[in-house]
Amino acid sequence: MKYVNEAELAGRRVLLRVDFNVPIVDGKVYDDTRIRSVLPTIRYLIDNKARVIVISHQGRPKGEGFEAEFSLAPIAYALGKLLKKEVPLTGEVLGDKTSAAVAAMQDGDVIVLENLRFDKREKKNDPTFAKGLAALADLYVNDAFAAVHRAHASISGVADYLPSYAGFLLRKELDTFDRMLADPERPFVAILGGSKVSDKIKVIDKLLDVVDVLVIGGAMCFTFLQAQGYPVGASLKEDDWLQPAAEMMKKAAEKGVKFLLPVDVVVASEVSADAERAVCDVVSIPEGKMGLDIGPRTCVLYSQAIVKGKTVLWNGPMGVFEIEAFANGTRQVATAVAMNNEATTIIGGGDSIAAINKFGYNDLVTFISTGGGAALELLEGVELPGVAALN
Repeated sequence: MKYVNEAELAGRRVLLRVDFNVPIVDGKVYDDTRIRSVLPTIRYLIDNKARVIVISHQGRPKGEGFEAEFSLAPIAYALGKLLKKEVPLTGEVLGDKTSAAVAAMQDGDVIVLENLRFDKREKKNDPTFAKGLAALADLYVNDAFAAVHRAHASISGVADYLPSYAGFLLRKELDTFDRMLADPERPFVAILGGSKVSDKIKVIDKLLDVVDVLVIGGAMCFTFLQAQGYPVGASLKEDDWLQPAAEMMKKAAEKGVKFLLPVDVVVASEVSADAERAVCDVVSIPEGKMGLDIGPRTCVLYSQAIVKGKTVLWNGPMGVFEIEAFANGTRQVATAVAMNNEATTIIGGGDSIAAINKFGYNDLVTFISTGGGAALELLEGVELPGVAALN
């Protein structure tokens, strides 16, 4: 793989694929974490007199043309504020406006094309669309780690038609996960949350080969608990995944990995801020009640394991942390991760980013990955199309 600092940039048009799929609230960028994460690459390109053509997707438009709610206009504005320079939006993906904007660029200029997914050919990895994008530039830089698991035209297709390089963010993401999996300082503690075992089973399988402690939270813990014969009431579980869950616990025992499950949970009859809550042991979850957070004894158990770690990976919340009534477990785990300043602490994308930001700990961890799905597939050992295209 070649990196952007190896490229001749002066006067050249650079097609820069980023992932600026960020939350937009009332027409403004609500969380600019992903935009800030790419600034080192963009500033490097500007400083080296490249002409930067930024491309990204946003949301899930129909792919049949412009949709105002998915426009990149707020993102172009936010990027311009961060760069302290004008960053115009072309108003389209491919077409006369874009061609004219590119032709008018001077060294150090930055423009943003409209949402790639306004054209359905993007997600189909259509070669004609990929060639159209490639025709705008002299070289291609991919700095969209959060999207490299997608075989889309702007991710894997364009690289067939232009000299291609990885940006600084993509390099940092790959290097961080490679080092963590190949040579972690021990004990290595991994914390996995989320709702479904089926979403994380491959990650669990891979991590059991390298971790010393695996901590399980979120609704997926109930599939593991039921696999042990415990009643889980109305808690979310996956009956079809009981056997794989049992096999993972058996593998952990065989590998000598501590496999931590909740010992108590916060239950309610519905997912509501006003719901009546109770704490109960996992062996006695009442019928009709669902577990929505880990309990106080589990918080202590998990925190004790986390603070002993020298490498700590966290992916997924412990409960329905968006509702304050069920946020304590995620808060306690976030606190333990953030306060462990003796460890390399890695936040594995997704809801964990939202949680670490919500509780104000984003500056207290070693590395925050920008990619949820991409991070999971990387942990699974899956070949990522966007990475393969650069190799």
